[in-house]
This record gives sequence, C-alpha cells and structure tokens, in this order.
Amino acid sequence: MAVAETQLYAKVSNKNRSKSTSVLLESLLAKGFPAHIAQKALAATGQKTIEDAAKWQVPVISKELHSHCNDPSLDDPIPQEYVLYLCPTGRLHDHLQEFWKESKRQCGKNRAHEIFPHITLCDFFTCEDQKVELLYDTLKRVGDSFSQCFPPSISLSLHSSTSYLGFFIGDSHANILKEFALAFSSEASAQADCHVKPCLKQLHLTLAHKFYPHHQKTLEQLAKCINPGETCQWVAALYSRDMRFVHYQTLRALFQYKPQNIDELMINAGDFVYVDPTQQSDVSEGWVIGTSHRTGCRGFLPENYTERVSESDTWVKHREYVFVTASRFFTQTENEPNVKLNGEVHNPSMSRSITNVLSLQNATLRRGVLVMRHGERVDQVFGKSWLQQCLTADGKYDRADLNFPSTLPKRKDSMKHFEYDPPLSCCGVFQSELIGEALLDQGVTVSYVYSSPALRCIQTAQHILQGLKLDQKVKIRVEPGLFEWTKWEASRVIPNFMTVTELAEASYKIDTSYRGNFPLSSLVPSESYEEYVSRSSAVIKQIITACPSKGKGVILIVGHGSSLASFTRPLLGLPARDSSNFAQVVRKIPSLGMCFCEELKEENKWQMVNPPVKTLTHGANAAFNWRNGIVED
Repeated sequence: MAVAETQLYAKVSNKNRSKSTSVLLESLLAKGFPAHIAQKALAATGQKTIEDAAKWQVPVISKELHSHCNDPSLDDPIPQEYVLYLCPTGRLHDHLQEFWKESKRQCGKNRAHEIFPHITLCDFFTCEDQKVELLYDTLKRVGDSFSQCFPPSISLSLHSSTSYLGFFIGDSHANILKEFALAFSSEASAQADCHVKPCLKQLHLTLAHKFYPHHQKTLEQLAKCINPGETCQWVAALYSRDMRFVHYQTLRALFQYKPQNIDELMINAGDFVYVDPTQQSDVSEGWVIGTSHRTGCRGFLPENYTERVSESDTWVKHREYVFVTASRFFTQTENEPNVKLNGEVHNPSMSRSITNVLSLQNATLRRGVLVMRHGERVDQVFGKSWLQQCLTADGKYDRADLNFPSTLPKRKDSMKHFEYDPPLSCCGVFQSELIGEALLDQGVTVSYVYSSPALRCIQTAQHILQGLKLDQKVKIRVEPGLFEWTKWEASRVIPNFMTVTELAEASYKIDTSYRGNFPLSSLVPSESYEEYVSRSSAVIKQIITACPSKGKGVILIVGHGSSLASFTRPLLGLPARDSSNFAQVVRKIPSLGMCFCEELKEENKWQMVNPPVKTLTHGANAAFNWRNGIVED
C-alpha cells in the first residue's frame, strides 16, 4: 500500500483492512465464487478479510451441506441497509452501558435496549454491494474536513417525558453534527449513487424509550448518575443490516439443535435466527419458524433452545472515523476501552453511584407480588387420556411411567374428576421445589400464598413452600377467583375441584379459615373475555387489600399462564390485552413462568421488575422402549 494511501486511512479504524476490496474480490473470484455472490459476501461481512467472506459463502457452493439452498434471495440483488451513527467511547460509554444494564434490571427492557448508545446522523439507506467502498472513502474525506471544527466535548442536557428519556445535544454542537451529516449525505449520494437522508431535527442520545410511565422516576434517578461531561472520544461509525429482517424478532441459539425432520432448522450454539411474529400463529406450541442468519436456511426449531436478543447484535460494523481533538490527548488514558458493541463494561465509580440510588430506593421495604404459572401438569406430557393409562381393570391407580404421580390424593367423589383437574407430573414437582430453593437462595421471604383451586396450582404452591422451608409456617389460601379463563376448559363446565377439607386431609398446608373473595359457585362456564378480565382485576385488588402494606415479604400467587397478564396489568394501571392476541401471548408462557411487581408506596403505584430468580429451561424426553433397536430390528 502506498504511503499516501496509508495516510489517507490513518484515522479510519479498519485494522483488518489488510487488502483493498479489489484484491479481496479477485481472491474470491480465483477461488471460484460467482462475482455477484462474492460482492454480496464482502458487503455482508464488512469487507474485512477473505476468510470472513469465504466463510459466509462456503455453504453457497457446497450444496451437499444443504445450506443456503432454501434462501430465495441469494441471487437477488438485495443490498444491505446502512446507517451512520456517532458513538461515544471511553468513560462516558462505560457509564451509559452501566445505565443500560441497570435500567433493564430494574424496569425491564425498553426500545433503547435494542441498540447500543449512539446519536443518529442519518436514516437507514441502501447501497449497491459493488459501491460500498465508496462510502468508506466518503466517511474519511468528510471526517477529515470536519476534524478541526469538531467540538472537544459535546454538550448534553437531560430531557425526560412519560415515554422518552435521553440527552439532547446543545444547539451549537448540534449544528456542527448536522453539517457533518449533511456533507456525508451529499457526497455519498454523489459518489456511491445512493440516497442518504441526514438527520436535521433535534439530535439526541436516547437512554430509554417506550417504557411504562410508572418507571419514569426510577429511570430519571439512574440517568442522573451519568456525568455527561465525562471523558469521551466520539466515533462516526458506519453499520449495515440485512433489510429483509428489519421487523423480525432476533433469537440467539443457546444450544445446538440437529433436525429430526426435513422441515426443521439446523442451529449451532450462538447462531442468530430471524423470526417473523406474524407467521407463528399456526406453529405448534413450543416451536417457532425462522431463518438462520448464518446459512440463510429456513425451518422449524424449538423455542426453548433460544433466547431473545437485540436486532443490532447481527449488525456489521464496516468502518469508523475517530474524531481526535486536542483535549483528548490530555484526558485519554492508554488503557481506556474502545467501543464495544452491546458489551458490558464495569466501571467502579458508576457502580457506586448506582448503588447509592438503589440504597435510597430500598430504604423502605416494599411489598412485592410474584405471579407464577403452575409446574408441568401430567396431561401436558401424556395427553388428555392420561388417567386411562393408569387405571387397572378394577379401577385402581397404577402409574404407567415414572413421570406419572406415584399416588393420587384421596377424594370422596370419583377419581375420574382428576381428568379435568390433573395433578403435577413428577417433573412438575421437582420444578416447583427447585424454584422454591432458588427463591430461598436469593433471600426472598414469602409472607402470603394464594393459589387457584386447580390441584396442579395447589401442588405447585406446596412444593415451592417446601423448597423455601416455609411449609410449616405459611399456609396456602385457596382463591377460586384465580382460576383461569373458563372458556378454555375442554369440558365446558367448571371442574370438580377437591374441597379445602380434602386438601388438608391429603397433607396440603391449606388455610382452612380463609374464605375466598370470589366463591367457587360464582365461576361461570365459558365466561366472556370481559367477564374474565373483570374477575381477575377485582380479585387481585382484593388480595392486595387483604395483605397488610407493612408486610415485609412477598405475596406469592400461583395460577395459570393467563394469570401473568391478567393479574399484573391491573396493578400497573394498564388496560387488558386485546382478546384477539391474548391466547398467542399465553401459549408462550412456560411452566413456572413468572412476573414480579413491587409497590412504590410513596407514589401509590406498582412497577414490574425482573423476577428474583432465573428461568427454568428443559428439553423434551421421549418415551423409550428398550426392545426397539436393541433386541428387535
């Protein structure tokens, strides 16, 4: 590379740029890659190395691997979408990442968590694959022309509303940034023949967006811990994304999955998968249909093998221009970390300030409500006819598999009523005790326990209390109003639940003196959605009223999948979900899925925060017959 060219790219961070794009392209063509595919691979991987581009393409020419064969857009000239961001580095970046992490922990995820800290300089735009290098040249030239007038530090002032929290850029500095964006837009349009729209409205660095209004005060307190005047080197960074999957959800594979059927998707741990939410309505429970970011293949995969991640995790950083200012040389330390996409950088001073805020918030103990779905029910594993599999000729119970309960509790009426009021499986019992032990490890104190009258819920509550070592101290209050939406009952009638007396005689720790807020006789078969919502709202409010606000523990409510939304949204002051998508939301809630709300008594409202324990994920385990394949052919 000539000296002049070396100087030209002195400030453009492209450490992997060991060869020009033309050399990379020639090398790929020499390996036998088609020209349009080679250019697409270079654009998709940031035009950094032959190895990255070749790895992206290998499945294309290796048809025996069955990769990319099902990608209908492979030969289409669909370009990447590009965007230019101004990103902070150094101590300010560290503080912002700490805010990202802590705000997510306390208030849950909001729109800002989908992308790393940045100031948007232009809208997303497309550029033909063979012209992407011209964007790099444009970034370098425009950056050089503005390097002398770029402000040593950017003026940031905190702005807050009920749905937005962030820093606004001071007018004088914003004008310079707008001029930079306009210059990049004009030259990129002329040189690379692409339409770039610069951001000329109020420039800002978003901290939180589209959050629940009752989280505003907490987010403001956390934001005040950020010193906007901290040491910072600003970087203009060019990113790209696959425009076909902009409105999709992005999942990351936690484990490898090898397809069992031809329509399933092969995934490796760490793979990204794009999922279109509008195409999941007809997919079997526990499965999703998605497209692999790595191979372009599309197929079914088990949802519990994945976790939800941010869309920006799949973005590619192409080049960046570092604005080196005079003051920077006196404040930057040699060991300060560089920009880290979606990274979490620990900063002791920020952690101390965050801790101080948490100490103030927790100065007075708050009530908490933990709403949880029951554990794995036996008919979930063995189907609706599970009881028939376990009844002998004389009508006695004899479990046919080790995941069936070893015994069934005694009840005065027919054992066949268990068919519509099924118990937990043995795995469900184990799950429940595991959750109880995890709550104990986290120091969670449960003061009150309410349960739906369904046997599976009562058993879940019982085994959670055993895991918490509270089964001799806290009793279960059976509340009929906590039963699920009766429209979903297959029998179209209210099940015959075991009575409180029968439950107590079966050694369940039941509060026999408790009288429900909603009598069992008041449950209406096939109730309307409006009736269910009204019942749920009334019951949760009555439970909160019945538990003293001075109580120092958690109110545990064990119900059904529908309980997580129907009992928490009234507390948060949110309207009920639309009935048309309610079932879609509920079907994705796993066994022992949970939501946690805490009371902000000084503000007379509740907020939802992360549950005190992690989720419990497990895989399917099919029945096995030792004869098949071992003894018999």
